[in-house]
Amino acid sequence: MAKNTEIENIRHSFAHLTNIAVRRFYPQAQPAIGPTIENGFYQDFGNVTIPNEDLPKIEAEMRKIAGQNLAFKKELWPAKKAVQFFEKEKQPYKVILAKDLIREKKLTKLGIQRTGDMLVDLCRGGHIKNTSELSLDAFKLTHVAGAYWRGSEKNPMLTRVYGVAFATKKELDQYLWQQAEAKKRDHKKLGQELDLFSFHEEGPGFVFWHPKGMLLRQALMSLHQELHKKAGYQEVSTPMLLSEDLWKRSGHWDHYKDNMYFTKIDDRVFAIKPMNCPGTILIYKVRPRSYKELPLKFAEAGEVHRHEPSGTLNGLFRVRAFRQDDTHIFVRPDQVEQEVAGVIRLILEFYQIIGFQDVHVELSTRPQKYIGSLAVWRKAENTLKKILVDSHIDYKINKGDGAFYGPKIDFHIKDSLGRSWQLGTIQLDFAMPERFDVTYVDKDGKQKRPIIIHRTVIGSIQRFMGVLIEHYGGAFPLWLAPEQIWVLPLSDTFIPFARKIKDELLKKDGSLRVQVKEESETLGKKIREGEMQKIPYLLIVGAKEEQQGTVSVRERQKGDIGQT
Repeated sequence: MAKNTEIENIRHSFAHLTNIAVRRFYPQAQPAIGPTIENGFYQDFGNVTIPNEDLPKIEAEMRKIAGQNLAFKKELWPAKKAVQFFEKEKQPYKVILAKDLIREKKLTKLGIQRTGDMLVDLCRGGHIKNTSELSLDAFKLTHVAGAYWRGSEKNPMLTRVYGVAFATKKELDQYLWQQAEAKKRDHKKLGQELDLFSFHEEGPGFVFWHPKGMLLRQALMSLHQELHKKAGYQEVSTPMLLSEDLWKRSGHWDHYKDNMYFTKIDDRVFAIKPMNCPGTILIYKVRPRSYKELPLKFAEAGEVHRHEPSGTLNGLFRVRAFRQDDTHIFVRPDQVEQEVAGVIRLILEFYQIIGFQDVHVELSTRPQKYIGSLAVWRKAENTLKKILVDSHIDYKINKGDGAFYGPKIDFHIKDSLGRSWQLGTIQLDFAMPERFDVTYVDKDGKQKRPIIIHRTVIGSIQRFMGVLIEHYGGAFPLWLAPEQIWVLPLSDTFIPFARKIKDELLKKDGSLRVQVKEESETLGKKIREGEMQKIPYLLIVGAKEEQQGTVSVRERQKGDIGQT
């Protein structure tokens, strides 16, 4: 794999080739921006509509252009000359960009990028030196989409051409396989096929859970509760609606108010909670606390609401209401290291049981907008670093991505397709105890300030389940499967025996999820349905099985495995 800067330069160079190739077929196209993105690039154009069917010929033209060994050359032009050039070329979006750079950055010269003698573009770089460096079998134009200029619905709609690019064909082939497999595993598609959940226009961005979806969710949360009970957590529940004053006090107002829902009751403004933290702190403060009570671990799988723009909603991955497995651990300063290390162990154990074996860790540091002093932030960051080192955990620094009230340890898993997902987090908070005047009485009788550890193992339960569905492609392990066993009678004659088998299974283990399929369908159709629904075990009963007191077993993906 190429180094990050190298692959970024490769992808940016392909964006320039897209610019040239598109305008050969569509001379009226007005190029806008063409940045790199994860795995590839895009190029925006105004004044043109490009069908997806045209992408192969544009792609072929890009290869033809690149084959001419064009050099990328950067020049500095007087700002006025650049503006006049793009005005003459009838490229209004480049004119806007140039004038903005002059006004906002006070620039007198602008960076111009030449691609051979075919393209003069306003661009800061970087690029490769020559198109001969590109692997022309390692890129592909993927699709065309609409995008508003600068992301605003008030601006013109542009045509965006997307592409992917890699250093080698092998990497491209791996990516394309991953995308094709991801399409098969799309949780929105599987959610419908497996009857797990649905979405409706009457509640956009809100999940409607079906019975099977609830069974899956309950199986997941049963494991979650079991591990937390062993670790000494206590469950709490806080109200959905809390006063505006509370959110101003907590600091969430300054950071989340544009994404919060509000209502007025008795002339007071209330907000539907976007976070669970402040409510948990109020529970802590109902009475004086002793140092002997700490650590105090309050767990809440609370429903939170955030107003997400409709264009960003994406199945279970991006919703407007979700449950978050928040826990707030109130600790003395001497308990921080032990408790954070304990949370790390719990998170890793949970992921291992779930089937997420590949986990990497990032330490996210102070963001641009934060509360609390620099000295406290340095102390918190250094504490988390020490814990990770002492726990023998490799990590990388994610600079500037901490929560506004403290640094955090983020856990990223890789799913069965090799995609990375950030799930759990541990956040060290010295600021909110100060804001809420949270205290405990120390052994010397003095009031001391606890530290709050905010943490999630799952994060958003909705999002986690989306990841889980795609990780397993809907073929869940036995303990997670919403329906674990179907008993299939060969005909109506054997329904009583099938019911008897179900009863015997439930006597052995009352937690089993067993269904007798009594529909008047052929056995073949019932088996096909069971395979489509990804049922782990199908038990077939007929005359022979009834006579012998056995069942014929079909295991998912293995087929017939004999009688038992």
